[in-house]
Amino acid sequence: MARGLVRRKVWTMLCLAAAGASLNAGTNTTYTFLRSDVSARAAALAGSFVSVTNDPNMLFYNVAGLGTLDVPRGSVGFFKHLLDINSGYVSYSQALEDIGHVGAGIIYTNYGSFTETDEAGNDLGSFSASDLSFAVGYSNEIEKNLTYGASVKFIYSSIAGVSSSAIAADAGILYLIPDSRISLGASIRNLGTQLSRYLGTHEDLPLDVTIGGSIVPRGLPLLLSVNLHRLNDDVPSFIDKFKGFSVGGEFTLSKVVQLRFGYDNARRKDLKLGTSAGLAGFSAGFGINTGDYRIDYAISSLGKIGNFHRISVGSTF
Repeated sequence: MARGLVRRKVWTMLCLAAAGASLNAGTNTTYTFLRSDVSARAAALAGSFVSVTNDPNMLFYNVAGLGTLDVPRGSVGFFKHLLDINSGYVSYSQALEDIGHVGAGIIYTNYGSFTETDEAGNDLGSFSASDLSFAVGYSNEIEKNLTYGASVKFIYSSIAGVSSSAIAADAGILYLIPDSRISLGASIRNLGTQLSRYLGTHEDLPLDVTIGGSIVPRGLPLLLSVNLHRLNDDVPSFIDKFKGFSVGGEFTLSKVVQLRFGYDNARRKDLKLGTSAGLAGFSAGFGINTGDYRIDYAISSLGKIGNFHRISVGSTF
């Protein structure tokens, strides 16, 4: 029994460390890693990604965005967490004639190896922990400039030989206004249930309802995005729902180079220590696009806790 308690305490610690980008009081879920940003581009924009177009990683944010891909695209990435926690992803999407756009992706997190002890401090050996999510998605047009999408994902989590699994669905919609260079998006993510549980304890999936918009102001080489996240969360008042916003900007300096910045208000609030939050909630990065290949880098600040670094590489096929 002591062994189980130790596992449970360690798991809680790992969840908090891995999900530093989405800490929130009252969250009780094994699958918090699903709230972390996936690609470097999205992380640099502080997760303000629900209305972005032409990116295979829309599978993880708003699956309706897959319907805007102009050519088959794939992406892989690496994420350096705090401590020795690392994660990565792979995504791919393409259009199928007379069917629509399909995509698939994997998110994986490895928490490293740990020494396990009982309550008396006796060494019980070592154990490891990891998370995995595999998703397949579909997107198509309802009418010109209006796309919808849906995906199904299998989620698996393990620690010290004990595991938990779940199945979930995402759905989204994306509307483009080309004349005004505006896009509007909405998504529901992680709507599902557990298939098996850790130690018999039920935990909810991290349901997230997000809406947002993007615009390219006339005369400016800037993509500006604003998102409202986790609109389904219980909050003290209606106005508090609007405090969970993020803002991202992407400057196109040339056909090859892009600079990005972002700000996540909820993250900054959650990571405030005492009277100071430092640079918590702010993010930045860049992209290098050669046409066939794209390399993206992002750094996300957790204030006094540290920084997250991400690298992604994308390609057209």
